[in-house]
Amino acid sequence: MDTTTLAAFLAVDLLLVFTPGADWAYAISAGLRGRSVVPAVTGLVAGHAAYALVAVAGLAVIVASSPAALTALTMAGAGYLLWLGWGVLRQPAVPAAAGASTDTSRGQAMLKGFGISGLNPKALLLYFSLFPQLIDPATGWPVAAQTGPLSTMHLAACAVVYLAVGVLAHTVLSTRPSAAQAVTRLSGAMMIVIGAFLLVERLVG
Repeated sequence: MDTTTLAAFLAVDLLLVFTPGADWAYAISAGLRGRSVVPAVTGLVAGHAAYALVAVAGLAVIVASSPAALTALTMAGAGYLLWLGWGVLRQPAVPAAAGASTDTSRGQAMLKGFGISGLNPKALLLYFSLFPQLIDPATGWPVAAQTGPLSTMHLAACAVVYLAVGVLAHTVLSTRPSAAQAVTRLSGAMMIVIGAFLLVERLVG
């Protein structure tokens, strides 16, 4: 895979990763709760890694060739995004009191992060819409060899960005309850907008 293709993928990938959504909202929520940032981000990245394994196995190309399957997956993810966004708007995350313990264990934080990123429509679009366009059978390279570097770049970007978001939420927003609620509400609104757009695009397209 040439450097031009890798650069183009990185540009699109960073645009998706930097767009606030379900992953951002969960990282912010984890940051506001204090000690659960790393397990939460680990779970988020693990969810994306599951998609990476699917892409490396070549299943992304197969699913992308079936419009009905891709539409069903995207609509399911969009619906989940709408549900999460509405939940965030109803109950925005607030900073935990100093010394307060949370009911969420590290394992639960990881599992929830895995579920959130595992149904993230942005991940669906990346792996099932973008990846197949970048795979070139004419090169003679197997699908795994072509998707492997792309998946690695994406996972690294997710880990760095989501960890930064969680840490910033903990250090900057933890002492500003009103700002924390405003940021989480904005993330919830963005999730609803993105989810609605995906639903309309699939229903009309």
